[in-house]
Amino acid sequence: MLVDSFGRTIDYIRISVTKNCNFRCKYCMPNTPDEIAEDLIPLDKMLEFIKIAIDYGVKKIRITGGEPLLRKDLSSFVKSIYDYKNDIEIALTTNGYFLKRYAKELKDSGLKRINVSLDSLKKEKIILISKKDALDCILEGLHEAKKVNLKIKLNMVPLKGINDDEIVPMLEFANKEGFLLRYIEYMENSFASDKIKGLKSFEILENIQKKYNYTMIKKEVFGPAKLYKIDNTNNVFGIIAPHNDEFCTSCNRIRITAEGIICPCLYFQDAIDASKAIKNNDKKAMEESLLNAIKNKPEKNKWSDGETSTRAFYHTGG
Repeated sequence: MLVDSFGRTIDYIRISVTKNCNFRCKYCMPNTPDEIAEDLIPLDKMLEFIKIAIDYGVKKIRITGGEPLLRKDLSSFVKSIYDYKNDIEIALTTNGYFLKRYAKELKDSGLKRINVSLDSLKKEKIILISKKDALDCILEGLHEAKKVNLKIKLNMVPLKGINDDEIVPMLEFANKEGFLLRYIEYMENSFASDKIKGLKSFEILENIQKKYNYTMIKKEVFGPAKLYKIDNTNNVFGIIAPHNDEFCTSCNRIRITAEGIICPCLYFQDAIDASKAIKNNDKKAMEESLLNAIKNKPEKNKWSDGETSTRAFYHTGG
């Protein structure tokens, strides 16, 4: 079992398999080059690190990016994890652009869940936010993922003056389709556009309450969201609020980048370089790197103090 110095059990690891992405979202990487140079860890070598984490009690693995579906060998990586321990919760976060092509293949490989970033139901707003005419592809991908029985969550980042008028329509779309929608507070970072401002959780809730009454029910079992239920329905939505100290109190996650850097916290740059150990398949060194990352995990981020992170989220996944 992995327990950090603040008594939190770490049983969830997020693996970024690339820092490249075909979108350039305002809140993530709007001004980065079209192609980012990276020294990728081969996924068969990354698997050996993941096996060690699983043996230490990791129960959930989420594959992220950048955009993970840019990796053509992703399905075989998912299958390798599933074959090692088939009760691991394997999930994927994607922008959905390539999902129609890969949904069935991923499901057949052992993937259980997907989170799809969808910030608007309007084509022109998707183009404005992501610099990509992508809405049709995303919706087709969601349809295919639903067809092959992947469990689906939607992630929306509400931005003032951009898509905040779609908070309720997005909820109604998710409810109609049977998806769990999670609103994510914009996490201030130095790689994002300096012209955007996100909504805090109370503002999102105020917006929803103009049409629906709701009751908070619980936190997600494996995730960071607080869940709310619309009164007199079975419809549930979530809010991920990193500006709230409770976000960190219950944190059970670490991250590893596509280049083998273990990140104990999404906010801070502090990290453990395990790349050499992974490339050399040095199991003892990999184990030491993992344990040091858990030991070095900070108590909390600084978003609640109004500070901006200097970490590039496309390196680590969100």
